[in-house]
Amino acid sequence: MSILLVVAYLLPVVLYGRAWRLAAGSPGDAPSSQQVGSGWQLAGLVAHLASLYFAFLPHGVAHIGFAPIMSAALWVGVGLLWFEGLRSHVRALRVLILPVAMLAVVLPWAFPGGNLSDHGGGPMFVPHILVGTLAYAVLLIAAAHAGLMASAERALHGRGAPSSSMPARFLDELPPLLVLERLLFRLIMIGWALLTLTLVSGFIFSEEIFGRAFRFEHKTLLALVAWAVFSTLLLGRRLRGWRGRIALRMTFSGFLVLLLAYAGTRFVLEVVLGRF
Repeated sequence: MSILLVVAYLLPVVLYGRAWRLAAGSPGDAPSSQQVGSGWQLAGLVAHLASLYFAFLPHGVAHIGFAPIMSAALWVGVGLLWFEGLRSHVRALRVLILPVAMLAVVLPWAFPGGNLSDHGGGPMFVPHILVGTLAYAVLLIAAAHAGLMASAERALHGRGAPSSSMPARFLDELPPLLVLERLLFRLIMIGWALLTLTLVSGFIFSEEIFGRAFRFEHKTLLALVAWAVFSTLLLGRRLRGWRGRIALRMTFSGFLVLLLAYAGTRFVLEVVLGRF
């Protein structure tokens, strides 16, 4: 079992590393290098998925923690990047995200998280917590991606770093803003779907999950506000073609509200009220 665990965590790192080296090669490489890199990336995704099984169910017992959740969120991000790479040039994004994914794969090895069975709750407790935390992590990646888009837009209008600097050269190699925008909305759609499942499960199975009937609290209110912001953004994108700065601002706003709902609630309970 230990050998299998080592393979599950190290194999995706090796495969992602191979894809990263191909992506970080000379811009003049043949197009076949891009295709080979995509193949290694896909193999890494499959191995990464296997590692997630051991991250969330070590010895068959459900665990949760920041490391397994971030590993799962990075798996979603790398998967979307691989899919986009089938039709667009995403070399720079691979150079950026694959090293982060390599780190995320092995983090659960060092930080396995806590045993969810110790917290009680009914059968719906574990999926509710997992889906909710994963929604937060995916939308965190969406907010980081929006920050990258904002930097690329500033550079496009000559308001960024000097053109000879390394950050400026990296921004020049990014895919067109339309490709970045397409990735952003795919991340938001996935995060919104997970957040919707979290809210619905909380409403319907509150007594089974938490051992009490549903109560409308500030955490729920903030989560609903964040859901409304992302829903409005997705609806505006579909009906009105919203894009550019309005999309970035609403992404930042929605994630900030979600941050207050999760991290803000924990801060008030643990630091202000002293409830652990």
